[in-house]
Amino acid sequence: MGTAADPAFDRETLRRGVEGQSPDLLLSLYADDAEFRIVDRTTQPSHPKVLHGRDEISRMLEDVYSRDMSHKLERCVIQGDEAAYSESCEYADGVRVLSESMISLKDGKIAEQTLVQAWDEE
Repeated sequence: MGTAADPAFDRETLRRGVEGQSPDLLLSLYADDAEFRIVDRTTQPSHPKVLHGRDEISRMLEDVYSRDMSHKLERCVIQGDEAAYSESCEYADGVRVLSESMISLKDGKIAEQTLVQAWDEE
């Protein structure tokens, strides 16, 4: 749990950002030098997509949350300087996406995140 010297990660800000599709609110949760790794069908574990810093993460969040789809924070678990959450999404045409994230925190901000995602395929 956070103290004045070690603030807690804000789960409610995460929920409002994800479900309100607010990339700026989500970006506020990241450290300036955060690293974000994405693993999926096209960026597999041996060659994940890696974003460095808030500028690259911001561009990705803007892209994702500008799409015609809904987002729901399913679960979020926080323990010390680690967190994990599940997010389910659905495009307007019914295609669903599920992502799972593991996070390392520093001073209440996301320092590292690894996201694994899968989506419906025809």
